[in-house]
Order: sequence, then structure tokens, then C-alpha cells
Amino acid sequence: MNILVVDDEALARRRLATLLADCGATPPHRVSEAASGAEALALLAPGDGRGTDLVLLDIHMPGLDGLMLAHRLRALAWPPAIVFVTAHAEHALSAFELEAVDYLTKPVRLERLQQALAKVQRLRERPAPAPLAPPPAAPGASLLIHDRGRTERVPLAEVLLCKAELKYVTVRTAARSYVLDSTLAELEARHAAHLMRVHRNALVARGAVRALERHFDAEEGEVWAVRLAGLAEPVPVSRRQVAAVREALVTS
Repeated sequence: MNILVVDDEALARRRLATLLADCGATPPHRVSEAASGAEALALLAPGDGRGTDLVLLDIHMPGLDGLMLAHRLRALAWPPAIVFVTAHAEHALSAFELEAVDYLTKPVRLERLQQALAKVQRLRERPAPAPLAPPPAAPGASLLIHDRGRTERVPLAEVLLCKAELKYVTVRTAARSYVLDSTLAELEARHAAHLMRVHRNALVARGAVRALERHFDAEEGEVWAVRLAGLAEPVPVSRRQVAAVREALVTS
């Protein structure tokens, strides 16, 4: 594997490099080092993470610390696996919320490191699920809105967000909002080529997604969110949908 060791302490980096050499991998692991989060980003960003299989990442570093760097790594087009290596066990929950493969405490034992590497290897060998091809959208498809005695067709191409609100769905375009007497499940099944699920209460237009980022929500705390072209406010993304949104960003 291609492994990047990120730690601000040279002795800690050297110890991990020695342990990796002692793992007896065939062919041997290819190990590079970074002394800071900024240095790690400089190494990874040019290829959007391509070519790096694993980052062994310290948490407590000056400047861009390990948790902040992990957030940035998850947004790369080809994010590497992350294994945190730290003397501070209190960050374990935050680490796994960032989808870290494992969490090692210092001083790292060879056997424990080998277990973490085996986890990463199993993930790399697991076949990626084949994406389901959405049905093609009908040319000129639209949503029929009945509102206050008026019936209006809203072109599906203009729809940016559909959000469940009590018994109804709020439909957002760049210009205005509509109330639709339907359900998200019905809209997702009928218009999967245009709309994708990002949360249990929200569908967004695939072609409108511009960014996936961390966002602070007053009710849920720090969450993932998408930025949509034409809407000022971000739309929260559930953890189970993050991978699908990231894939849509890469392939769209």
C-alpha cells in the first residue's frame, strides 16, 4: 500500500515507518511522511487523493490538526483510508464519526498496527457496489402544483430542492417555493434521473450540486451539507448519503 504518515513529531513518524517495515508486507509498503496537516494536503491535493491508500494521522498537531485534516481528506475525489494514531483516546468517537477505519493509541504495538492495516486491506479488496442506473427523465417533465385554486406546471429542470414538511412537500426553485401534495418517496421513484436523496426529508437536483462541506446545524450540530446552484442556504446530508453525494460530484 501507499501510506502517508502525518505527525508533527519526527520521532513518532520514524517509529511508524519502522513498524511498517517490520510488518513484512509483500511487496513492502511505500511510506511517505508529512510533518503537518498543511504539508499532507500539499502532497495529496494535486491528485485529489489518487495514489494514496492510507493516511496514518496524528490528531494533536499545530495549525491544521488531525480532525480538521480528516474533514478535508473526506472531500477529495479519491479519499484515502484514515487510521488515527494518537496518545489521546478521548477523540475516538470523533474519529469514527469521520469514518476512520481504526484508532490506534501511542505507543503503537506492531500487532495492533497489523490489525489496522488488515482492515484497510479488506476495505480495498471489497468490490464497489454497481451504481443503479436511474430511469431516464421524460423530455419536458414537470411537477403539477395545485395551490389555492390554481394549477401550475413547474418544469422539473427548474426544481432544485424537495423537502418534506409535515403532510406536504415544499418544492424550491431559484425563483420561488411551491407546496406539493405528494411524498418524497413518490418523487424519488418517478424522477430518480433528476432528483437524488440526501436526507430522509430532502431530495435535491443532481445537476445543481456544487459542493459537499461540513456545516453547523442549530438542531443537529456539525453535519455534512450540500451547496446547490441557485439556493443560498446549504441542505443537510445524512451520513448514509455522503458517499452517494460525493460520487455525484465526481461523475456529474
